[in-house]
Amino acid sequence: MRRRLPRIDILVAGHPLPDSRGIRATRRSIEMLSQAGAADTLVVFLMGGASSLLVGPAPGLTLGDKRRTAALLLKSGMSIDEMNTIRKHLSSVKGGGLLRAAQPAKVITLAISDVIGNDPAVIGSGPTYPDPSTFNDALKIIRRYRLMRRLPTAVRRRLVNGARGNIPETMKPGSALLGESRFVMLADNATALAAAKGEAEALGLRSAILTSTLSGDARARARELADKLKALAKKKSSSPRCFLLGGETTVKVRGGGTGGRNQEFALAAALELADCPGIYLLTAASDGSDGPTDAAGAFVDGATLRRAQGRRLNAARALRRNDSHAFFSRLGDLYRPGPTGTNVLDFVIAIVDGRGSQ
Repeated sequence: MRRRLPRIDILVAGHPLPDSRGIRATRRSIEMLSQAGAADTLVVFLMGGASSLLVGPAPGLTLGDKRRTAALLLKSGMSIDEMNTIRKHLSSVKGGGLLRAAQPAKVITLAISDVIGNDPAVIGSGPTYPDPSTFNDALKIIRRYRLMRRLPTAVRRRLVNGARGNIPETMKPGSALLGESRFVMLADNATALAAAKGEAEALGLRSAILTSTLSGDARARARELADKLKALAKKKSSSPRCFLLGGETTVKVRGGGTGGRNQEFALAAALELADCPGIYLLTAASDGSDGPTDAAGAFVDGATLRRAQGRRLNAARALRRNDSHAFFSRLGDLYRPGPTGTNVLDFVIAIVDGRGSQ
């Protein structure tokens, strides 16, 4: 039986789509902050998922508006920086809103970064950090991805009115409210990659970190990596080599299947690595959850497609339908570690054994 801690409340909320629990939890947080004085210090810990968990719709918006918009953004293929630019302009707590609510208390923010580049204004949509982006920036992104007509009417109206200057902007750099605020970065993807490299070398694998800023379309990055690994596999080596990559790719969802960016990456890589011996790949989300699935990612190698054909699975069709989860589930190749309790983006771990390549 768990013992209740008398001065600590644990509030659960929805992810990746915000829900009513997040609304209630955010409201309670704001109520607590309203009692803070100049002698108090607020400690805020941010990590992956904060943009969904901390939910305070801007005036005129509903939770339904936020959920419909979030679903559109998640399937659009846009980067997290672009997504959070929009989120900040639809919220009363993001883009410095939480810092404003905490005044006049001092604020210290401790963060584990789940964004490429570690920009404090992007992590968790910057609830305690100034926002350099504008309503006009958010509107440009919406138009770039051709989402304008698909947005809820209230969201569209807010962005347009904001771009016209009819709605106050988010907190900007130089605000007087930043005087008593500190932001401390605790860890990021590069931190985790360095630890993974150490573990691989302890296992006797020659290891190298290729990048901690992997980004862009998952299929395109998978094809590029597969080509690189095939070239490496042709070079004779006395021992297996381990190559590590980190970052976060994106997926433009066009089909009706189920999956996530890591499973999509793995499936695209499997198509490129067909019948290439000596190459083994795992791509996975560090938080243990890839898209709306129970898996973090998937394993692939040169025999993945051959095994799939034996089970009458069509990899190319699954990729077109964005149905990577069903494909790898039937093969038994999903990686399901469960929730890890942290989020430092995604990992790709590739092992190349060139000992028998020539």
